[in-house]
Amino acid sequence: MMQSRNSQLIATSSLDTLILDPLPPETRARLLRFPLGVQDSMLLPLEQIAEILKIDVVEILPVPEMPNCVLGICNWRGEMLWLVDFNSFVGYPSLFQLEPTSTSIAVIVVQIHNQSLGLGVQQVNDIELHDLQQLQSVPVGLFPPDLLPLIRGTLPGCSDAVLDLQDIIHCPLWQKHQQGEP
Repeated sequence: MMQSRNSQLIATSSLDTLILDPLPPETRARLLRFPLGVQDSMLLPLEQIAEILKIDVVEILPVPEMPNCVLGICNWRGEMLWLVDFNSFVGYPSLFQLEPTSTSIAVIVVQIHNQSLGLGVQQVNDIELHDLQQLQSVPVGLFPPDLLPLIRGTLPGCSDAVLDLQDIIHCPLWQKHQQGEP
């Protein structure tokens, strides 16, 4: 009986030490991985994503006199959602060049400054955790120049880029659209 009481004391005191140690703050962010072009893949912070959809191409209404990277508009939650072929927008081959027989596209709906925009991509892969404090600057020549303003940095030891789409609203394409120019 004395031995079981001692083991209870030991167990309780080691349990107390575990409880008293504070957990380190979580420094990793949740990021969505998706392919870009043939061999690259990008990561996008989940806090910038409102929804992920699969849209049939026939549901997209083309808009005349827009650049080729603008697929058109569609209905999203009762609102007009502009759809952009993200590959083409940032200097990669378009979605329909990569998959000419595709009848639907994956769309990542992002919300920036209370504006929604649909990024058409080939597919979405996984959600991953990464420490954004460890991001490194982008090596010269690794990505097309149109993509560089949207890259926050690359992960250590690989060429996976983390995007920050805050600057997409300042892109000349959307500035023209907001001013009503063709």
